[in-house]
Amino acid sequence: MAVKDYIRERFFPHMWCPGCGHGIVLNSLIRAIEKLGLSKNEIAMVSGIGCSSRITGYLDFHTLHTLHGRALAFATGLKLGLPKLNVIVPMGDGDALAIGGNHFIHAARRNIALTAIVMNNRIYGMTGGQFSPLSGCGTLATTAPYTNIDQAFDVVELAKAAGATFVARTTTYHAQQMTGILCDAIVHKGFSVVEVLTQCPTYFGRKNKEGGAVEMMKRMKDITTPVGSKAAQKDPNLIQRGVFIQKEQPEYCSEYDKLIRQARGGN
Repeated sequence: MAVKDYIRERFFPHMWCPGCGHGIVLNSLIRAIEKLGLSKNEIAMVSGIGCSSRITGYLDFHTLHTLHGRALAFATGLKLGLPKLNVIVPMGDGDALAIGGNHFIHAARRNIALTAIVMNNRIYGMTGGQFSPLSGCGTLATTAPYTNIDQAFDVVELAKAAGATFVARTTTYHAQQMTGILCDAIVHKGFSVVEVLTQCPTYFGRKNKEGGAVEMMKRMKDITTPVGSKAAQKDPNLIQRGVFIQKEQPEYCSEYDKLIRQARGGN
């Protein structure tokens, strides 16, 4: 299938602000699905509420646009009911790790075969620029006019500690790398987490004087380095990107199916 076949063109032009990184995530995701050769009927996407969650509206798959922070809960039920589907869950940083934080850690703990894409623009974009669990100390937001004092989560470390069996990080600057990582995440038999550092020039960039989209993306290039690189060893302040963990472990749906067969007297 061609890339355009995956898009609901009737819903364009999109509602994202000029320079928003979410369109780059959409592009890389479509290219990953095209590369894997998946048909539209093999995919379901589940989202909550937020700028990032609008991705489901633009893609011509089976899609659910659900409640704020509850996308992983809906996706868990969907995957258990239809385990052959490739279920992809795009979320924002607040959607995934504030109101949705409990669902995030338990989906990871269960190792259910979902692909969670956490779009980290360090801000609540849809509701006015409030700080999020990923904003970090010293940043400015509409709810932190004198700077934020909350420590930020490290998505990678949190996902690893909670039990996710595929954990990766990339940026909107590294769009080709993102496509490859998403390919690996989607086919992985377990809970996959892909953090994507993405820019919000409208709120985060403007408030924190990081410039427009181009400047913010250049900064992502400068402050990141490949996992385990010499640069990372020399400068611990650099953010590492790539695949951090990829391991095989019993997957929840498969184990649940075994339990059902056992209860029915099967082998």
